Amino acid sequence: MSEAVTKSAISPMRAEDFPEWYQQVVRAADLAESSEVRGCMVIKPWGFGIWENIQKQLNVMFKATGHRNAYFPLFIPLSYMEKEAEHVEGFAKECAVVTHHRLEVGPDGKMRPAPSAKLTEPLVIRPTSETIIGATFSKWIQSYRDLPLLINQWANVVRWEMRPRVFLRTTEFLWQEGHTVHETKEEAEAETLQMLKIYQQFAEEFLAIPNYEGEKTESERFPGAVTTLCIEAMMQDRKAVQSGTSHFLGQNFAKASDIRFLTRNGTQEFGWTTSWGVSTRLVGEIIMVHADDDGAVLPPRIAPSHAVILPIVPKPEHRAAVWQAADKLAAELQQQRYAGEPILVEVDRRDLGGGVKNWEWIKRGIPIRIELGPRDLEKGTVAFSRRDRPVKEKAFLPSSEVVRTLSATLEEIQNNLFTRAKTFRDQHTVRIDSKTDFYDFFTAKNAEEPEIHGGFALAHWSGEPEVEAEIKEDLKVTIRCIPFSAELRGEPGKCPFSGKPSKGRVVFGKAY
Repeated sequence: MSEAVTKSAISPMRAEDFPEWYQQVVRAADLAESSEVRGCMVIKPWGFGIWENIQKQLNVMFKATGHRNAYFPLFIPLSYMEKEAEHVEGFAKECAVVTHHRLEVGPDGKMRPAPSAKLTEPLVIRPTSETIIGATFSKWIQSYRDLPLLINQWANVVRWEMRPRVFLRTTEFLWQEGHTVHETKEEAEAETLQMLKIYQQFAEEFLAIPNYEGEKTESERFPGAVTTLCIEAMMQDRKAVQSGTSHFLGQNFAKASDIRFLTRNGTQEFGWTTSWGVSTRLVGEIIMVHADDDGAVLPPRIAPSHAVILPIVPKPEHRAAVWQAADKLAAELQQQRYAGEPILVEVDRRDLGGGVKNWEWIKRGIPIRIELGPRDLEKGTVAFSRRDRPVKEKAFLPSSEVVRTLSATLEEIQNNLFTRAKTFRDQHTVRIDSKTDFYDFFTAKNAEEPEIHGGFALAHWSGEPEVEAEIKEDLKVTIRCIPFSAELRGEPGKCPFSGKPSKGRVVFGKAY
């Protein structure tokens, strides 16, 4: 193996070029690749395995709170979008529109939309589904007895991205979108907060990603929402990623879609609605929070497999015994349970050198690697490696001990990754009280590292949109959230930008 690969499997390294490092980790981990369609991605089996686990765990949490899955059309009549003016304006620049329903061969011999097959009404490919789902809900809901209506959809959406990046921003991506209707404003607001709390819990317990939770400012709200709540995570380049959002829509979409119900008093009233969602962006977050210069590092609770057994067969005559031992160990491990589920084990039988296979699994980020060869059989041990530790670090353990302790080791890795990420975020979250210090914090330290800045700034803000807009124009820094935490908000103070009173601190950061 070359000296360069021994030093670092990924080039460039994080400190050299973080955006390119991210792309190389995704590629090396075999998670996804760009497709022939600009801005779209092919999610490969290992990457889709992560998404399947995200779906699986969130489904459990959604259904435990009374939500049910359904599916709605991909196409939305343009007139539906136009019913909610603020909503359509917010998504107009990102919408893909279908105008014809047939192709034909033109005079030049090339395929073209058939002029005779032009649609009487254009169809928007869903950027989000509030309007089309609202039209359906208006038929389903007649009385207060039909409420609350709690629906979730797993789907793909299309938003025409100008600067796509695999998993983080793609023209087509996968997500879940929850849509609910309630009898009262208070119930809808409680739902909005409940779902944000579920996202926060999921991010911490399964993705090992700490987030700040809070409310978006008016300029950052979901188009048409009354209130948008969010969780915000810090990546290793100290930029923010919006991990998930939950929107209180008031009666705006209910009025646009005519979602009415007969109240307990016999009068007609519009429903109170919410929507909330997370997407395949979470896979990108996992990489940007946990990966290192050797590849991906996957939290065990979300990894497609927990451990890989790598049979080492130096000579053909060793093959049968080594493979038999590997299969026996895999079967014993699969009888154990981790986080309430069977431990998932792979046996890599490919006819490749042990070093090559080992590095491939390192780059994929599998939590545990177990090497087993003829000498190990003689000693009754295996070479045991954890992905949360340096890749060259190995422990030679009795196979019986590995079986007995693997579940606890996986949980230790999960907790270590969360603690590491939280420590990093906390180290780069600072309180700032002057405009000069704020601008210095978000200014590149040198020309060679244009993307390296401080991280998250907790600063007072007067609530004036003009101040927010000026900071965004000057520094590309936005208010990530008005935090719920009293510790983060602190006491009332003075806005360092306007000199006016502030109710408390907000979280500023540069974001993807």
